[in-house]
Formats: sequence, structure tokens, C-alpha cells
Amino acid sequence: MPVSLASLAIQLGAELDLGSAEDDQGICDVAALEQAGPTDLTYLDGDKYLSRLDSCRAGGVLVNRELAAKARQHFPGPLLVVPQAQEAFILAMVTLRPPARRPHLGVSPHAVVAPSARIGGATNVHPLACIGERVIIGEHCDIHSGVVIGDDCVIGDGVTIYPNAVLYPGMQIGSRVIIHAAAVIGADGFGYRFHNGAYLKIPHTGTVRIEEDVEIGAGTTIDRGMVGATVIGKGTKIDNQVMIGHNCQIGRHNAFASQVGFAGSTVTEDYVRCGGQAGVSDHLRLGKGCTLGPKAGVHVDVPPGEKFHGMPAGPDKEQIRIHLHVQRLPELRKELQALVQRVALLERQLAAETGTGPSAAAA
Repeated sequence: MPVSLASLAIQLGAELDLGSAEDDQGICDVAALEQAGPTDLTYLDGDKYLSRLDSCRAGGVLVNRELAAKARQHFPGPLLVVPQAQEAFILAMVTLRPPARRPHLGVSPHAVVAPSARIGGATNVHPLACIGERVIIGEHCDIHSGVVIGDDCVIGDGVTIYPNAVLYPGMQIGSRVIIHAAAVIGADGFGYRFHNGAYLKIPHTGTVRIEEDVEIGAGTTIDRGMVGATVIGKGTKIDNQVMIGHNCQIGRHNAFASQVGFAGSTVTEDYVRCGGQAGVSDHLRLGKGCTLGPKAGVHVDVPPGEKFHGMPAGPDKEQIRIHLHVQRLPELRKELQALVQRVALLERQLAAETGTGPSAAAA
């Protein structure tokens, strides 16, 4: 059933301006600015998108107060004016698309649970999950089908582990952690000795410790420490297909986009951000609040608050200068070729005038 704009405005703390609309037709769903139709709610969150309102067909647009007057010049329909458009849009989205109610399954008889495992109250263990000996799982957790939890793992309260994720033995997972499908936590680190013409495996007897409120994306891998623990700090958010090597110490509230890779024993301080496909060499330190751009290849420590880009990565302003120079290379090559030809011509003229050239020697 449609939700009236008036009721949405009350819920979102918005000022409703119907504009040219004759009445409140109501909203059924949310959509992006370009795809929204007459029964959809969308939002505008910046000056650069104002022109897109000219062709917008949405039944209502959430807009920040400072943009409301400009938005009205482009969109005649209903505006909902709020302090933060994106924040209000998210609240509207979960109102119009309420999440499915969490089931109360308990421990499925089709799950494999070791007799010595301890499972907290209101935790769901779905069919075909496999839980090893001496595992401790807290309350209100969801362990989905195909999950494998090795012996001696300890998992806090409110943890969700999605299908086919694997926790090797001895992992430590804090409360409210989300581990998405096919993530692998605790595989051996990539460590070998080269001896007598062959690679000999270095045993990895450490663990992985994931602190509270961490989210780990699908297909991400986090290797166990060789001796101690690989640590993922509180509140850190890790995208899909990220690789974190053995003995890394990841700080609090970091954010890593997809396909970022950390070699072993890397340390990141708090609030570090890494763009997609950034790669960090081993035994480096990334300072508090620093940022790595997409595809950055990092081989030196990054100071706190710095922005590094490029391959090899360097400070932001330096890399911009390098990039601008590289763009001019074709033009500079032509200029150099012209200079070479000009110098050769001048040398021939000089030789002819002074009688020192090859033709003068032959005479």
C-alpha cells in the first residue's frame, strides 16, 4: 500500500512542499534519481546533480535545505526538505522496504554440531552448517547453511555468518560482526623458506582476532598469524575480495574497498581508507587517517593523514604533477625530435663553414 508523503514527512522530520502536485498521491518504493517513477521517492545530495531533476519523474524528492530553492527551479513536483537528504533517504528506504523478520529456528537437526560446542540463546544454526568441538557461540547469532566453524573458535553475541564462510580452528570473533558468504578466516599465511632448491612451508600456529562491529565482505580472506594474531580492529569495514596477510594489525574504523591486498605484518592505524585494488607491501605502517587511492602500489610507510596515489605510490600532489608530465610526453617527444633534427642541421652547416666536416676531409 502507498505511504502518503505527509506521513513520510512527519517520520523523516521533513518540510513537505507539494509544488505543482494537486494532491498527495503517496509513495510505494524508493529509486535512484534517474530511474524513479511517479510512485517512487528519490533524493538529491549535491549541486552537480541538479540538472538531472529536469527529466525526473519521481513522486517525491528528498533535498537538503540549502539546495531546496535551486531544486524547485528544476523540479515542479513534491519536495521533502530535510537537513541530510541521504540520511533521510536511507530511513525512508527501510520504511518502505522493511527487512524480513528474523526467524527463530534454533539449532537445525540437519546441522552438524559437535557435542562439546556451546551455543547461546536465540541463536539460529541453519541446516548443513558444521560446528566443531569446543566452539563457543554467543546469543542472537545467525549461522547460515554451509558455514564451517573449526574447533575452539569463540564467537560473540549478535554475529551473522553467511553461507559457505569458513572459520579455521581457533578463530576469535567479537560481537556484532558480519561475515559475508565464502569469506575464509584463518587460512595459513603465505610463508616459505627456500632451502636446497625447494620451498619449505613455515608453520602458522597463530590465530585471527576480529573485534566488535567489523563487517567482512564476500570472498575476503584473512590469514592467521605465524605466531601471534592477525587483528582486525573494532568497527573496520572490509569489502568483497580483500586479502589480508598473516600477522597484519588492522586498526579501528578502517575502510577497504574491493580487491585491496595487504602483505604480511602490515600495520594500519585508525581510520585508514584504501581504494579498490590498492596493494601494500609487507612490514609497512599506514598512519592514522591516511588514504590510499585506487590501484596504489605502496612500498613505503605512509604518514598520518597523507593521501597516496600511483604505482609506486607517492603523495597526492606529487603524483598529480607526475601524471600531468606523463600526459605531455607525446608532445615533448615531438619537440625533442624537432630539436635533434635542428641540431643536426646546424652541425652540418657549421662543418661546411669551417671545413671540419666529412666532405672537407675527403677533399
